[in-house]
Amino acid sequence: MLKAGIVGLPNVGKSTLFNALVANAQAEAANYPFCTIEPNSGVVAVPDPRLDQLATLSASKEIVPTRVEFVDIAGLVKGASQGEGLGNKFLANIREVDAIVHVVRCFDSEDVIHVAGSVDPARDAEVINLELGLADLAQVEKRRERLKKQVRTSKEAQLEDAALERIQTALEAGAAARVVPLSQEEASLMRPLGLLTAKPIIYATNVSEDDLASGNAYCDAVAALAEKEGAGTVRISAQVEAELIELPEEERAEFLAGLGVAEGGLRSLIRATYSLLGLRTYFTTGEKETRAWTIRAGMTAPQAAGVIHTDFERGFIRAQTIGCQQLLEAGSLAEARNRGWLRAEGKDYVVEEGDVMEFLFNV
Repeated sequence: MLKAGIVGLPNVGKSTLFNALVANAQAEAANYPFCTIEPNSGVVAVPDPRLDQLATLSASKEIVPTRVEFVDIAGLVKGASQGEGLGNKFLANIREVDAIVHVVRCFDSEDVIHVAGSVDPARDAEVINLELGLADLAQVEKRRERLKKQVRTSKEAQLEDAALERIQTALEAGAAARVVPLSQEEASLMRPLGLLTAKPIIYATNVSEDDLASGNAYCDAVAALAEKEGAGTVRISAQVEAELIELPEEERAEFLAGLGVAEGGLRSLIRATYSLLGLRTYFTTGEKETRAWTIRAGMTAPQAAGVIHTDFERGFIRAQTIGCQQLLEAGSLAEARNRGWLRAEGKDYVVEEGDVMEFLFNV
């Protein structure tokens, strides 16, 4: 399951957003710093209209969406890497996530205190990035110190130290670990360190209701920063998300249309996260259930089968495959077969976004 950590300065709207994304979450969203004392986590279903369409086609008894876990991490402040505010405890919580959603305040309000006394999203983002970088730098230096003796005799230690040296140089220059090119072997050696700045990041620009459709100058500043870093961006309004929760499902689309947007923040955020991480969705469907599965781009059919169960990958023979839209157009698997649209794909087939698959395998 994908795990995304929501970070940012205190009072930028993290907990309001979290509560809205995870409707049953109990995170407090009060107007004072450090209202989130322990990281709150909640699992949400990934919205995908194709699931309902396939389930209707197959008369499925159950629909099982893929899921994302969001973790609301307490507000970081300048000096967090040295223990300021609530300090390193929360930096450790970020190490456990797959991607970072960095919420940046892009709205003015006299009613919501800003920890720095003014709204400046580029500055605020740099504060967080600096603290993550300093925490990584300390960890890299500590690891290189431990490797000193092993480097004399171990080729693996030499390879790890060389990669760490390049990362250290980047961090000292104010860059993120993610910009340092690594071989597959080097990346594998770096993984146990859980470097914070190596994680993919999405900047969520938190705007007022009025700016949700078109953004504002604050959003432009964050977009420029993200482009420089190769990060993702998504525009959200934590307040709008909170209002959506109160509305019946059938009224939400009309409410969003009135604001000039086609989808809510949850869908936008998940779409941006999937894109950033290079994730894809494929489906299995039948009378028992229709289910969505998340895989990484470039996965072959046996690897995709292995997401369901490792035995499926080991004993893979072939996969009966058809694109979701093509199956929906046919109206049934039987009609798709009559039209010659069902394909038998082998071990080298790279699974496409929206494929509907049935696996044949040896037990």
